[in-house]
Amino acid sequence: MKPTTRSRRTAAASLVGSAALVLSGCGTEDDGAGAAGGSVTLGFVNGANTHFHQCLLKAVEETGKAQKATVYSANSKQDAGTELSNIEDMIARNVDALIVQTVNVDALEGDIAKAKSAGIPIYLTSVATSDLSDVLGVAKVDLKKLGALDAGWIAKDAAGKDVKVGIVAGAPGAASDLMVGGFKDALPANAKVVANQPGMFNPAKAQDVAENMIQAQPDLDYAFVANEEMAFAVRKAFDAAGVKDVKIVSANGTEDGIAAVKSGQLSATVANSAMTIGQTAVKNTIGLLDKDKTVDKIADIPLVLVTKDNVSDAPQYCPE
Repeated sequence: MKPTTRSRRTAAASLVGSAALVLSGCGTEDDGAGAAGGSVTLGFVNGANTHFHQCLLKAVEETGKAQKATVYSANSKQDAGTELSNIEDMIARNVDALIVQTVNVDALEGDIAKAKSAGIPIYLTSVATSDLSDVLGVAKVDLKKLGALDAGWIAKDAAGKDVKVGIVAGAPGAASDLMVGGFKDALPANAKVVANQPGMFNPAKAQDVAENMIQAQPDLDYAFVANEEMAFAVRKAFDAAGVKDVKIVSANGTEDGIAAVKSGQLSATVANSAMTIGQTAVKNTIGLLDKDKTVDKIADIPLVLVTKDNVSDAPQYCPE
């Protein structure tokens, strides 16, 4: 690493404040845990506490350990201000690179600028900015395609009949917006979206949304739910209201999600392996830091539409 870069980091670290420097390297994720010891230090800024984010953290930590890297982690809890603060804390730690699962695409501009001014490269997971010139790389999930895959299943299942569709989105501003946009764009003309409300990636909130939705639209045919944790709560609300024939499509491909597809609780889900994202992010970040290696800047994460017919094709979602 060039001396000029290291000096810029040191200067930036001094600006963040001493509070960030007292974070322990052996606590929980929220207090900046260090997962492993090594010559490369990585800061992982996670976006929330859903099952996806927990599995992503586990994959990052385990892969970091296997790669003999030190990983410090923090959780932004769906708040863009906390995300920036977490990035500042990682800058204070003088990490070699940052891996960020953002809470809001719009927040990335400030995040990237902060890291760039400190001379610390930033690697993105799941979503990418339109201009990637200032980032080290990205483990990219085509979230619009993810939504489109679920919409395609509805189109095939509806077989040209006029149907009503409800959407239980996640938290506005990042992954959910892209998924919902791709879903709506790919729906056929015979499928009408009659409700679209955010469940905030919170099962209790999603259940409330579903209860209100079915009261307003008792003849709903399908529901697209932005992740499986919310989808189970939505299924519970629909079943309690006596509308068990509403077909639910979702995303993630968790162990429970795949089991729900097998049982018919969910009609389809799009497998988007948190384990693969985390492994790819760590390996590629380390590879891109090494100027003697050739590593693709953009890594596309595979997506699999999982139905009863192909449950065996679903990739492993979470590290064991």
